[in-house]
Amino acid sequence: MKRLRWPRWMPIDPYILLLLGTVGLAALLPARGAGADVASGASTVAIAFLFFLYGARLSTREAMDGLRHWRLHVTVLACTFVVFPLLGLAARGLVPVFLTDPLYQGLLFLTLVPSTIQSSIAFTSIARGNVPAAICAGSFSSLAGIVVTPLLAAALLGSGGGGFSADSLVEIVLQLLVPFAAGQVLRRWVGGFVARHKKVLGLVDRGSILLVVYTAFSEGMVQGIWHEVSPVRLAGLLAVEAVLLAVMLALTWYGARALGFGRADRIAIQFAGSKKSLASGLPMASVLFGAHASLAVLPLMLFHQMQLMVCAVIAKRRARDPEAAADEPAAESRTAVGAGAARSR
Repeated sequence: MKRLRWPRWMPIDPYILLLLGTVGLAALLPARGAGADVASGASTVAIAFLFFLYGARLSTREAMDGLRHWRLHVTVLACTFVVFPLLGLAARGLVPVFLTDPLYQGLLFLTLVPSTIQSSIAFTSIARGNVPAAICAGSFSSLAGIVVTPLLAAALLGSGGGGFSADSLVEIVLQLLVPFAAGQVLRRWVGGFVARHKKVLGLVDRGSILLVVYTAFSEGMVQGIWHEVSPVRLAGLLAVEAVLLAVMLALTWYGARALGFGRADRIAIQFAGSKKSLASGLPMASVLFGAHASLAVLPLMLFHQMQLMVCAVIAKRRARDPEAAADEPAAESRTAVGAGAARSR
């Protein structure tokens, strides 16, 4: 992932700048009337296409090979879909002092989405960790999230999640699961094309997400829900997210050590288990929250940038750790779990 030339200690994801620009465009020129209908229809198609591509990219054989390191993957999944949600539920006590109820719903949704793939791999590599394990852990998390995130949202958000209902589950199946399954089924025929054109299709991915953000924030502007967010509430949200990230970074590192994982594996667990995916979360929020999607994704957008900045610093410090040089030969001799996946990306 290419970044703008900002100070090394403060990496800014240029894609976040595009997302913020899209939010600004929606604030100044929100889609209304027939334009809103067109944007909503295009957003629905874009989401379905995104998950079709996710299915076409994921090699079932490589995923099964990664099961050899099952303890690491179970640990990452537990952090992502058990520990994170428990912390999100605990944050309920911060309403209404630090958070409004809509912002809390967005924060809780943030804790339910799957982990990242690209940034987890990148930071694990920088820190000299187990890169193949990070690839598989991120892939497993994304795959599980397609099913687990909506189910957790149904159980924990309920009707308070901006209109979440049984109809939302049907939409999840039609817009996310069906396209993903179609991508898996057709991967035998389209997988090569997707691999050869991954740069162009990556731009399509990101453009689709920008369309989803524009549609969601336009609807939020028309509904007037942005009046609920004040600078004080925004500062409170940032403070809560900073604590959440710090707790997860500490739990994944020291918890993995307590479980007996080596340094390279602990690095993979920390970076895969402490992150949340913007690419997966934004489309899901659009389906689950409807008109309230803009407030729902705000905590996720802020957390995404925060995790990139903090993890970049941690990864560079891990790389300079004297233990890294001593552990590197052992890491190289370790079984390359999912190495085929690393070569295919």
